[in-house]
Amino acid sequence: MTHNLTIRDDDYPELEAVAAIQRGLHSYNQERGGPYDREPVTVLARDEDEVVKGGLLGLTYWNWLFIDWLWLAQDQRGKGLGTELLARAEAVARARGCTDAYTDTFSFHAPHFWTRNGWVEAGRLDGMPPGHARIWYRKKL
Repeated sequence: MTHNLTIRDDDYPELEAVAAIQRGLHSYNQERGGPYDREPVTVLARDEDEVVKGGLLGLTYWNWLFIDWLWLAQDQRGKGLGTELLARAEAVARARGCTDAYTDTFSFHAPHFWTRNGWVEAGRLDGMPPGHARIWYRKKL
């Protein structure tokens, strides 16, 4: 293929290069799928000293909630806090008109948590990482 472009690896791209790729893909996505007004969803659990002990980070767009990160400090696990964070994020998404939600996680990240909260497996990559799986879940809101 002939073109007038230089192609090379870049282990440390400048922010403007990364932003150009993001802007280009967001623009293309909106041309094809319609405007998506991405809005962050952040739900935090703090202790009495305002130290973050857990939280959920996600986005809403195209009537979907995407949960990118859900984390709890080790001493906060198994107390129902994850379910509370998830329920709060789902409520935020519903208030924004979302009808569906999705996330991905690993098999060593308590996949039963998701199914217990009404999510269903939508895809899986076995062997990622070796000996485990990456799992996608979805839920009708």
